[in-house]
Amino acid sequence: MKKSFLNIVMVEPEIPQNTGNVARLCACTGAKLFLCGRLGFSMSSKYLKRSGLDYWDKVEIEHLVSFDELVENFPEKENNYYFFTTKTDKIYSKINYQDGDFLVFGPETRGLSNEILEKYKKNLVTIPMRKETRSLNLSNSIAIGAYEVVRQLGHLGE
Repeated sequence: MKKSFLNIVMVEPEIPQNTGNVARLCACTGAKLFLCGRLGFSMSSKYLKRSGLDYWDKVEIEHLVSFDELVENFPEKENNYYFFTTKTDKIYSKINYQDGDFLVFGPETRGLSNEILEKYKKNLVTIPMRKETRSLNLSNSIAIGAYEVVRQLGHLGE
């Protein structure tokens, strides 16, 4: 497994349209997409294919059995992981991102597990939003995070 200038990680995504949108984003930025765990849809879903348009041959996607498998292949001590959640006050844009970082996002309906949040609590980040709102759309959140990395690094993946 090789890592990209930016690695987007979706843990147990549930909605095919979001995953298709993220695959398209990865194709456009040169980021690698990791899908971890059980998917809430089939990879042959017409909704997944439609939202990814004709970009499927331009994105590198890897489906792993679990998030733990990803960390085994890319150990935390050698790689930077940032976990997007509403359960922290650390703003995502305050991080100094580096080539090869991993941006990790949880499932649409429940976010990252408490186990992951507790284990990696020093690397939790959030996207600010109004207090009376619950969450942003997952694919929008991933786009916000990805383009902050692009902005800071000043380049797209090759």
